Amino acid sequence: MFLTTSVHFLFLVFLGMLSLVLLLIIVVLIYSFYQYRESIRVFRWSEMINKKISEVIVYGEEELAADTNFSSASGSPSFRNLFLQKLAESEKKFSGAAQNKLKDLFHEYGLQKEALKKLNQKKEHIIAGGIQELTAMHVQEALPKISTFLTHPSAQVYQEAQYAMVNFKGFEGLHFLNSISTKISEWQQLRLLISVTHIPENSRDSIKSWMESSNESVVIFTLKLLRKFQILSLYPTVTDLLNHPSADVRVQAVQTLLSLENSSTIADLMEIYPHQPAEVQKEILKVMKKSKDQYSTDFLKDQLLENPDSGIKVYAAEALCALEKQEFLKEISQKETSSEELIQIIKYALQEKAC
Repeated sequence: MFLTTSVHFLFLVFLGMLSLVLLLIIVVLIYSFYQYRESIRVFRWSEMINKKISEVIVYGEEELAADTNFSSASGSPSFRNLFLQKLAESEKKFSGAAQNKLKDLFHEYGLQKEALKKLNQKKEHIIAGGIQELTAMHVQEALPKISTFLTHPSAQVYQEAQYAMVNFKGFEGLHFLNSISTKISEWQQLRLLISVTHIPENSRDSIKSWMESSNESVVIFTLKLLRKFQILSLYPTVTDLLNHPSADVRVQAVQTLLSLENSSTIADLMEIYPHQPAEVQKEILKVMKKSKDQYSTDFLKDQLLENPDSGIKVYAAEALCALEKQEFLKEISQKETSSEELIQIIKYALQEKAC
């Protein structure tokens, strides 16, 4: 009797587990079918939207026949969000009249509401997407709301807000540099630099204050700004940065001095050279190579022959080669007293295309 009861119980357990597995399989199949249908729908919508965008750019909205399928689909929130995303992506590929036609489409279908709604969401990627879309469509009235995200804890969000401010306001949009404590990535610096198209005449004090920032990335970005716009008046401030605690800042300062080069640049670099870490010294030698200033010849010879760092010797030899000192280099390489390392370094430099 006990054995029969145990077998019956085990059978019920097995049947229950089997039912659960079958239920899970059914759920997975239903979900997969739903996902498949959804992907097919998104694919068809994407084709419809891409066709609409292409036709509007080529022919203009007023010349197109009414598209009842598009009009019907445009009432769906999912379709509208996809449409908004496609418009924002397309804006990056076009300019001038084509961009204006995309913005006309954006306003015609009232997509501004969808984009603004995203700014009130909690998910970071949705907020960032909304900022991107409003920026791409240049919705000026969204700027006050976007500015509140400059201090958002998510890098994805505050970086889009930074870019939006500069995209809308140019140099004036860089005011966040006054207080930013987070790092500005290399990619973000590039985006911001591209968006700044001119520097106002009264901007010197702001730029100088950014060069004195405790945020290393702000200083580096500002140095790149100086190089782009050739702000020669701040040359002395750049020279001061050669004493900055960060070697990365010093390297950028050296590059900026080359960009703002004047008659004293090489002398200034030679003066501060002994007090710099190796990576900055190498950057200085690179600058001397690019500058091709004959004033640095004796200094470079000294670095080649006396400096124990092999890397320094390589850069010095390449710079001498750029200064057309090949005969000197060949003479040194043929001396019996020259080390094998020095000979190989010189041979390498003489084989460079710059020579």
